[in-house]
Amino acid sequence: MVTKEIPRTTAPAVPARRSPRRRRDGRAALLYLAPGGILLLAMLVYPIYQLVLISFYDYGQPQAVGNAPLVFLGFGNYVELLENLQFWEVLAKTLGFTAVCVVGSLALGTGLAVLATRVRAWARVPLFLAALAAWATPAMAGSYVWLFLFDADFGLVNEVLSGIGFTGMANHSWTFDTYSTFGLVAAEVIWCSFPFVMVTMYAGLKGVPEEVVEAAYLDGASTWRTTWSITLPMVRPLLTIATIQSIIWDFKIFTQIYVMTNGGGVAGRNLVLNVFAYQQAFAGQEYGLGAALGVVMTLLLLSITGLYVRSQRRSAGWV
Repeated sequence: MVTKEIPRTTAPAVPARRSPRRRRDGRAALLYLAPGGILLLAMLVYPIYQLVLISFYDYGQPQAVGNAPLVFLGFGNYVELLENLQFWEVLAKTLGFTAVCVVGSLALGTGLAVLATRVRAWARVPLFLAALAAWATPAMAGSYVWLFLFDADFGLVNEVLSGIGFTGMANHSWTFDTYSTFGLVAAEVIWCSFPFVMVTMYAGLKGVPEEVVEAAYLDGASTWRTTWSITLPMVRPLLTIATIQSIIWDFKIFTQIYVMTNGGGVAGRNLVLNVFAYQQAFAGQEYGLGAALGVVMTLLLLSITGLYVRSQRRSAGWV
């Protein structure tokens, strides 16, 4: 006797419905966020709209004061910008400068955060006070202090280096060569930026449960394995936030470059995009071209940040 197996049919899964309480909480959250969101949109959307609008016109000083009519150029300012070889040179320098500053800030800040978790309070408190003092120093004041320390004639750094045997460093100019100037400015930017990374990562490291780390050590995991497999995944969200903030700050750097290089260095050798945009828009009175450069900078910054966030989400298994 042959028996036929009757295939079993499974009922389609019913999607879980959100409870009324969750829906109420979601609506309440939106109501609380609405005022701030509306204000944020008003503060962002209108300036960006004006920036994009000006970038499509021949908008200079005569047009700004009403002595000449506006001439619509379409994408003319963007074409002129992309055909300018100096723009590509400045863009490459800006990307390199940003990468050095971001990596330096993250490395120094994270390293000191780890150190702060392993020392006693009597050493940790002065460390945080010194870091917060650097963080609280205005960018312009800090730039002049660093210039004074590295001054060719009266700088303390040259005096110390020449005093310990580096006689060639006497009267050495740190702001003449392109790379040494960028290095000096990058050091100042890292000095005033690493405290944010340090405080953020310290908070994240203190939030890692000690029981989990101790269990990993008891299972025979090395310090490197514990850091890579346990500590890093737990602090990854804070590390992502610190990295994004550093990218935004360092990509649009202006004050340190403008002050420490006297407006971009000898023959513009130390220009970055923000200073270059300032020169085009205000020194050159080409507001339309400067606006186009501002739009390009915004798109570049959004693209870099978006790619970084996407790579972090994929590596963390979020998507």
